Amino acid sequence: MILDLTTMPIRKAIGLMRDLAGVACIVALASLAQAQTSKETPPKLSAELERVRSALMKYRDPITAVRDGYFSTVGCIEYPTGGMGVHFLNPQLIGPVPDPMRPQILLYEPVGDKFRLIGAEWFVPLATGVKEHPTLFGQRFDGPMEGHEPLMPANLNHYDLHVWLFKSNPAGLFNVVNPTVKCPKTAYTFLEQPSKTVPHR
Repeated sequence: MILDLTTMPIRKAIGLMRDLAGVACIVALASLAQAQTSKETPPKLSAELERVRSALMKYRDPITAVRDGYFSTVGCIEYPTGGMGVHFLNPQLIGPVPDPMRPQILLYEPVGDKFRLIGAEWFVPLATGVKEHPTLFGQRFDGPMEGHEPLMPANLNHYDLHVWLFKSNPAGLFNVVNPTVKCPKTAYTFLEQPSKTVPHR
């Protein structure tokens, strides 16, 4: 409906405009409140993991991650039970002993036309000569397991540990996937199944 204010008495038109402005203000405040409540609360972390999160905070800008040697694997990974997002891998950090402050992989969730940093992954291939089952933050790594096809060759046997430092995970801070992580429906979204475990030789 279009209102023609020119045909109304001035006092009535002014009153109507004041009412419309009030409604617009209420709608704007409601939208702002909804936006604020929809902001994600970061997960509660131990003091050690708070230090890690602080050190990785600069990588909320994915361009900074690329400049520091983290390169996107292009695909967004989903599983039937949740997502992992897009992996940015730094091959220079791969070795047999994981450094708690320097994860080999950063995890990003595509949100609109941006990447949002959601977590990190410590990744130890068996080919590094790792001797013992790795642990960090009081957690045993998952694996050893085959590589995750199609982005990783199946014969890349490895251990890994996911930590959801920036996005709360209802399945657990160290769970492999996060049920709240979503991938866009594109040719570069891959629905994977859990990799087979392999012996540590």
